[in-house]
Amino acid sequence: MAKPLAGKIAVVAGATRGAGRGIATALGEAGATVYCTGRSVAGAPGMTNRPETIDETAAIVTARGGHGIAVRVDHTVPAEVASLFERVGEFDILVNDIWGGDELVEWGKRLWETKLDDGLTLIDRAIKTHVITSYHGLPRLRRGGVVFEITDGDAYFYRGHFFYDLVKTTVIRMAFALSQELQGRDVTALAVTPGFLRSEWMLDHFGVTEATWRDAATKVPEFIASETPLFVGRCVAALAADPAVAARNGRVYASWDLADEYGVDDADGSRPHFVRWIQEHMPAVAAGWKKADDGFYAYWGKMPYATPG
Repeated sequence: MAKPLAGKIAVVAGATRGAGRGIATALGEAGATVYCTGRSVAGAPGMTNRPETIDETAAIVTARGGHGIAVRVDHTVPAEVASLFERVGEFDILVNDIWGGDELVEWGKRLWETKLDDGLTLIDRAIKTHVITSYHGLPRLRRGGVVFEITDGDAYFYRGHFFYDLVKTTVIRMAFALSQELQGRDVTALAVTPGFLRSEWMLDHFGVTEATWRDAATKVPEFIASETPLFVGRCVAALAADPAVAARNGRVYASWDLADEYGVDDADGSRPHFVRWIQEHMPAVAAGWKKADDGFYAYWGKMPYATPG
């Protein structure tokens, strides 16, 4: 297998499970050295909500042909994040995928019906952590580097829950704001979304395994168009290896579109396309899916007097 990222150093913040683990794995497949960070380590007290650990992720990265390094970091603590990047030194790829909020989202409830503390914790975990990580990591990112913000959805539709919507749309805006602030650095910033992610949590939620996941489609039909975390990971790796990635600066991109462009397949050799499935089977939903296109970003111009520096 070709190793287009051989010699590159990546930091995947939030690599314990889900999209973070899939991205770390795919970067390893492409030959990168990957620092896999998060709070869940083998034997750590209080980390009992899920069994996955960053140690496992690092081992998978190495087994796939890269070099995985597990580093326990609480990305809500600036001092720990600063120490991480002092250890890493100069590097090439930053992935902001810290989330940790599955148990905090109360689907079906409106803002004033939710637990306020849970919502504020979600902001701490999924917005503040990205800011802290970029603050300490970006000064060490080499020329030609890429920073990825991992979100949910390539559009600005309402995502069904106040805090979830706030977090995921903010991440898209973060990528744009960083693209403006990084001008002159030869560093690209963009956001990437998976489709219906078949994460470890999602499999457990539906009571299925990776071997039996199709059974969940009897309850939620769109789950048949779901993807493993490796799928979006391979799309991120393809972007990181693309010498023309700077042309995408500041935008949000979806795994289903990137896979078609780069010829990326999922772990089982399939190439799921979530929105195409929605268009074919749920046209009313598809009608409200307004992709963030050129017209959308035309409103996001930079004021001449607001240029950093």
